[in-house]
Amino acid sequence: HVQLVESGGGSVQVGGSLTLSCTLSGDTDGDYCMGWFRQAPGKEREGIASIDGEGFIRYADSVKGRFTISQENAKTTLILQMSSLEPDDTAMYYCAAARDTLPQRLLFRLLQPWKGTYLGRGTQVTVS
Repeated sequence: HVQLVESGGGSVQVGGSLTLSCTLSGDTDGDYCMGWFRQAPGKEREGIASIDGEGFIRYADSVKGRFTISQENAKTTLILQMSSLEPDDTAMYYCAAARDTLPQRLLFRLLQPWKGTYLGRGTQVTVS
């Protein structure tokens, strides 16, 4: 059984930086697609960054140039480095993962990581 646990959220001033982490535990053998999405109150879910088993990375236009996605610890930790944060970045941030199959790879490249098999419980980011 796979679990995802996010950490690193918090409150930050406009223009500040924050780094989120997501740790994958359980069945860590093999490759996963992993990604981040966020949801603010009253707004739709927004896929913001993903990386698949081939290492292909995709960013939403809203965060491109400001956020960086990466992996550590034999790809069991997903990192999201966020800089130049804006009030519109305020949201609950979720981590998602799925086995690196062709259908899942497509979903993650389309920035729909919430359709992945495993979802974290989220971490709040507030920018003011």
